[in-house]
Amino acid sequence: MNPSASSFASLVQGSAALLWLPQAALLAWAIQQLGEGSGLAAVLWPAAGILLLGLLRAAAEAWGARRVYAQARTRLSDLRARVAAALAARSPLDSARPASGLAASVIAEQAEALVPYLVRYAPARWRAMVVPVVIVAVVACLSWVAAAVLLVAAPLIPIFMAIVGWRAKAASEAQMVELGGMNGFLLDRLRGLATLRSLGAVDATARRLGEAAQSLRSRTMTVLRIAFLSSAVLELFSALGVAMVAVYVGFHLLGTLGFGTWGHTLSLGEGLFILLLAPAFFEPLRELSSVWHDRAAGEAALASLERLSEDGVALPGASAADAQAVSPAAVAAAGAPAVRVRGLCFAHAGEDAFFENYELRVAAGEHVALMGPSGSGKTALLSLIAGLVPARRGEILVGGVHLTDDSVAALRTRMAWMGQKPHVFAASVQDNVALGRDGVRAAQVQAAIRFAALDGVAQARPGIALGEGGGGLSGGEAVRLALARVAAHPDADLLLVDEPTAHLDSETAERVADALMQLARGKTLIAATHDPVLAARMDRVIRLDGLPAREAA
Repeated sequence: MNPSASSFASLVQGSAALLWLPQAALLAWAIQQLGEGSGLAAVLWPAAGILLLGLLRAAAEAWGARRVYAQARTRLSDLRARVAAALAARSPLDSARPASGLAASVIAEQAEALVPYLVRYAPARWRAMVVPVVIVAVVACLSWVAAAVLLVAAPLIPIFMAIVGWRAKAASEAQMVELGGMNGFLLDRLRGLATLRSLGAVDATARRLGEAAQSLRSRTMTVLRIAFLSSAVLELFSALGVAMVAVYVGFHLLGTLGFGTWGHTLSLGEGLFILLLAPAFFEPLRELSSVWHDRAAGEAALASLERLSEDGVALPGASAADAQAVSPAAVAAAGAPAVRVRGLCFAHAGEDAFFENYELRVAAGEHVALMGPSGSGKTALLSLIAGLVPARRGEILVGGVHLTDDSVAALRTRMAWMGQKPHVFAASVQDNVALGRDGVRAAQVQAAIRFAALDGVAQARPGIALGEGGGGLSGGEAVRLALARVAAHPDADLLLVDEPTAHLDSETAERVADALMQLARGKTLIAATHDPVLAARMDRVIRLDGLPAREAA
């Protein structure tokens, strides 16, 4: 969005209110003419002028409002795109990465608070800055007493608005944090609903969600109370200011108060002109007060978006320019790739190092099991090889190609990843297997489903829609769906598998292991596992607990 264009549109929309001054002058002059007995003909051209000025004012406000709204939507779209790009550029292993429920709430719901803030607040601010100054200057030319009354009443309004506004901003920020936390909690619990049911924790979860809803209701009512308080303060002082001006003008016209008019008595038209301008003097301040809550909510939403846009642990290759990226053809090679790790150093932020000058060599086509206690770095090592998290130091070669920001995207095209908890998207089974990859046809998806022994599962047919997180599939079926994804990968010759048999019964684990070993024929396989049965089927076992590695029998 062009800031200068937005400011100009806000200025046009806000300054349109100044056209009320010539309208009020024509109206006051016409009434004075009627009072002097000039007849109806004397007010025809003032009426025409008032009509033309009204049409001009309406046109200026409409043009400015359309431009401001369009620019506000453009800015919101830009901010959302920037936040989405920032989140996509962060590693999935970033511990500070925002929860998906919170991110969705901020981007989809809270971000909408920016539109009324940008559309209503900016023009209202321009009116509050320009219109009262012009009006008090015009009134001062006729009566310095009336101008002094306006000047005394006016500063009290922004002072109290500022005091209330500080509290309103804090309340709005607390409300948005509460809303984002509740949405994140709800999304996480919906994903794990099957587990909650099996553990009998549905009622406890419902109670906690109810408590969160009550807390959000309390914070929302706090925001509304502050908004009503701000309006009440403004109405009080604006009503007092207009009343004092009316009292002075009335007594002056009656001859009781003869001072304050630069040595002459106000005429009926002049007095009426001042009375018409007095409410218009406070109108921009009243409008500013009405959008003060929009400002507080908008700034809170903007702060939430800015927090989501903060840098974290970068996903390697996410910021590489297309012109510098290595094409997949440049890293393709005949047969399975060898993997070489040299001088690798890595640690999560604020934690002890997993690896310090770590060395690893996996031959082309070799099947390797990574074993060790939880927290020993098995998942981290797989993630480093997959280019999902950057290493502090060292180098990784896949098929002789260095894994760098420029080559990682191309190297991933020959990798297949199977995580501990495969995520199932809210889409059809076919889309969940294909994952939008080029070259994956419907026939390949069906073949992959048959390979994963899902063809007999009614809920795993290609056209069936699945819920977010795998609603409708058991844990074993979700793992087999992940196997189907790997089987449908047309170019994968390096398989990176993390705990494929964890949390499965022995029969399902054996089926998954059989399918995995069949799928890994002629390919390089690196699997992190605690399962000694699966590890025994590998060519080699590498321990990450400080014990020497052993060769599998």
